[in-house]
Amino acid sequence: MQAMVLHVPGQPLRLEERPEPEPGRGEIVLRVEACAVCRTDLHVVDGELPQIHLPIVPGHEIVGTVERVGLDVHGWRPGERVGLPWLAHTCGHCDYCRLGRENLCDAPLFTGYTRDGGFATHVTAEAAFCLHLGWVDDAVHAAPLLCAGLIGWRSLRMAGADALRLGLYGFGAAAHLIVQVARHEGREVYAFTRPGDIAAQAFARTLGAVWAGGSDERPPQPLDAAIIFAPVGELVPIALEAVRKGGRVVCGGIHMSDIPSFAYRLLWEERQLLSVANLTRADATEFLRFAARVPLQVRTTPYPLAAANEALADLRSGRLQGAAVIVP
Repeated sequence: MQAMVLHVPGQPLRLEERPEPEPGRGEIVLRVEACAVCRTDLHVVDGELPQIHLPIVPGHEIVGTVERVGLDVHGWRPGERVGLPWLAHTCGHCDYCRLGRENLCDAPLFTGYTRDGGFATHVTAEAAFCLHLGWVDDAVHAAPLLCAGLIGWRSLRMAGADALRLGLYGFGAAAHLIVQVARHEGREVYAFTRPGDIAAQAFARTLGAVWAGGSDERPPQPLDAAIIFAPVGELVPIALEAVRKGGRVVCGGIHMSDIPSFAYRLLWEERQLLSVANLTRADATEFLRFAARVPLQVRTTPYPLAAANEALADLRSGRLQGAAVIVP
């Protein structure tokens, strides 16, 4: 097998040859068909997340087919199409797991961060954390659903069912999917991009946003809630100022630059500031059931495995609309 491997944070990934993996007990081996590139991959590669397990193969938005099945695996057969997301393992017995909040598990493993991921031709996965994708016809267009879609879905649920006027700060892979979900649910979406990014604003409008502008602009009316997908702490007080009394601001990323000091009046009047951490398998099941029923337009740019560093660079610089996808 081949894999793009991170040995030193801040350094380019290296293309390496490795022996093909064998599944352990409870595991399956997947041949990777496609792996979308997430901003979390950038945080891993750039060394912005703590306790990275090195060397590591990044990538956690994986669509593949089952090649081999380990002992004590039930419900999976060779040839089936599978999705493998960020959450790769939970302990099952900590307080959070017992309360149905496995996304906050005290001893988790994460695909592409603490367990090798999908920037490779093959990946080993714990079968219990894989997702059935038998309904998927196009692996490349399905891959971004496995994180951009899932985290966007959880963020939208945390924004609240009463958030009929919704702001999205940062219009990348997650926002371009969630704007479609929100519009399907009858919400008005206001898209905020980097100032001057006319192309991204036009893209947002084509997907149903009723208004699009720079993050330095105020929306034409107060928002019920806002989701921040961009990893920019400066957007937090801006979003708080844009939401109405009792509104919510949801931070949808795993990493964000420092949030600057802001006046208490921005939080006062029962505004709420929330963060999203990881996802649960229940989130995945719910969202994928929706995506199977309501087809989403997924904008992708494919890259061969050896060009993973180029894909990361394009994401880092903001040259992409939609999602980059590695196709081994």
